Amino acid sequence: MELTITTPALLFPAVTFLLVAYTSRFLAINARIRNLYERYQEKSDDVIIAQIVSLKKRVVLIRNMQACGVAGLFFCVFCMLVLFGGWLSLGKWLFVASLILLLASLGLSLVEIFISVDAISIELRDFERRMKNARLEKGKKGKKSNL
Repeated sequence: MELTITTPALLFPAVTFLLVAYTSRFLAINARIRNLYERYQEKSDDVIIAQIVSLKKRVVLIRNMQACGVAGLFFCVFCMLVLFGGWLSLGKWLFVASLILLLASLGLSLVEIFISVDAISIELRDFERRMKNARLEKGKKGKKSNL
């Protein structure tokens, strides 16, 4: 395989977009945690606790996703410098390392997506439970007024 300085440069736009997406997710989760914490201070609720625990896992995963992405970009840039210096063999190994780090970042992103779906499921189950209770209460009130 021939590796030129332009090959690692092709990863720059993809990595940049990934890091922007990861940062956006991180900021959204931070805002959600703050909101849930305020709600928890007003009223202690098991659903809020479960969501905060899930969000804490996601924050750690996003931090690791960002770290792998940045490390992958670092190795990519280092690879370009090494290739510019004429060390083709070392450049290939650095490029492989950058690809592995980017794959790890994407894998962590996949895990984070699954956890985010679980977090939504917690809210949906709570919503369904509340709707069911509201219907039961409405049914009980309707029967009392008919008597």
